[in-house]
Amino acid sequence: MSEIIFFEPKGPLFLKDLFEDISKDNYKTKIFDIKTLENASSKDLTFFNSTRYNEQASKTKAVACITKESLGDYLPKKCIKVFVKNVLFSTAKATKKLYPSADLDYSDSSVREVSGTSPKYKSVTFGKNILIGKGVKIGSKTSIGHNTIIEKKVSIGNNCLIGSNVTLRNTIIGNNVVIQDGCKIGIKGFGFIPMQDKNFRFPHIGRVILSDNVELGANCTIDRGSIGDTYIGENTFLDNQVHMAHNVKLGKNCMIAGQVGFAGSSTIGNNVSIGGQAGVSGHLKVGNNVKIGGGSGVIKNIEDNAIVMGYPAVPFKDFIKNWKK
Repeated sequence: MSEIIFFEPKGPLFLKDLFEDISKDNYKTKIFDIKTLENASSKDLTFFNSTRYNEQASKTKAVACITKESLGDYLPKKCIKVFVKNVLFSTAKATKKLYPSADLDYSDSSVREVSGTSPKYKSVTFGKNILIGKGVKIGSKTSIGHNTIIEKKVSIGNNCLIGSNVTLRNTIIGNNVVIQDGCKIGIKGFGFIPMQDKNFRFPHIGRVILSDNVELGANCTIDRGSIGDTYIGENTFLDNQVHMAHNVKLGKNCMIAGQVGFAGSSTIGNNVSIGGQAGVSGHLKVGNNVKIGGGSGVIKNIEDNAIVMGYPAVPFKDFIKNWKK
């Protein structure tokens, strides 16, 4: 299932088609796709914008990388460095050229209403007013609620329960997954490059992957990845109204209470518990076996086995000391 692709790149394009200031030695280098540092192949373009990703940058296999001059030495020598002033803006423009239809969420025109007696889905139970797109796969003994939309190529495993008024787009779902009413999964994330005159929309070409035995409470919103995937590990449960932004990675056996928010590209370990209305800032790493108290604001990395609370989140013992004062 992980091989399912929802957006196809327009490439190959030459580097000169993507960037104006390319040396003659490199301007005819072919670019087939754009991917993250760790996932790029020798045919792909990537980007590198922060020293947080030094290790991934040093190991990337990408043929070319959009970056700043101050970061160029971290990249392999054979990788072509495309130096720019604004890495994210240049990455967004290049991605839009490779994926011209991915910057907006166009409705799937292939969807058709499916009844409870569809011969294609003999062992699936359907509610009323179900719309399903082309190439959708639904496993046996799965139940779909009323007024739910499942767009093209979405894959759903066996023994799943999909509630009413759910939208599934650019999503791959494992077995024994529960998605309660009102969830919106795989929608384009809140990705914009702030510019002085006009914000520039960042295309989202990634997916959402829900592993086996995941449960999502009512009205959760899980954005698809921008470049890369948004991911939830096995046996992780989300309460109602949890939001996961693009590229968030949530590990196995986690328990996430209501109205928790994860900003883009944060990585959460295994066996993590987070209380209601807590927030995790973007591009952070939360370790394994961590407990985060309700209402906390996480603004820096958290090591394994830590217990934190407050805004900003601090070790629980320190929080209690400050509270008693």
